[in-house]
Amino acid sequence: MPSITVKGMSCNHCVQSVTKALEALPGVSGVKVDLLSGKASYEEAAPVDLAVVKKAIEKIGFEVVG
Repeated sequence: MPSITVKGMSCNHCVQSVTKALEALPGVSGVKVDLLSGKASYEEAAPVDLAVVKKAIEKIGFEVVG
């Protein structure tokens, strides 16, 4: 299960936004976002390019770090 660190989340609305953005990507499911740690993890049906994941997160105003 891949995971990324998302910078800039401050509330549950942020968590929901990141979750929806990741769930909208083809092949991504089982998204779990933890506000306290800033970690977002997800399952892949097939490998998903990290650049695509980063772009989806950045498009909604957050930053992927690490």
